[in-house]
Amino acid sequence: MIRLKELREEKGVFQKEIANLLDISQQHYSRYEKEELSLPIDKYKILSKYYDTSIDYLVGNTDERKPYPKIKKTDI
Repeated sequence: MIRLKELREEKGVFQKEIANLLDISQQHYSRYEKEELSLPIDKYKILSKYYDTSIDYLVGNTDERKPYPKIKKTDI
């Protein structure tokens, strides 16, 4: 289960706006929402920042919306 449509509708934006954010067509984005296509990881990164959540939440691996803490360069 991918939560793209749910999050987009909660934010009150149209598919076209998200498609523009991802630099793809609205038709292409629609296929991601319907799970007809797999969303590339770079697009998930963009959406997780936009919706302020984790990729795990976007793909349904967790019900925790809060994003993970950022990694500090000193932690690497």
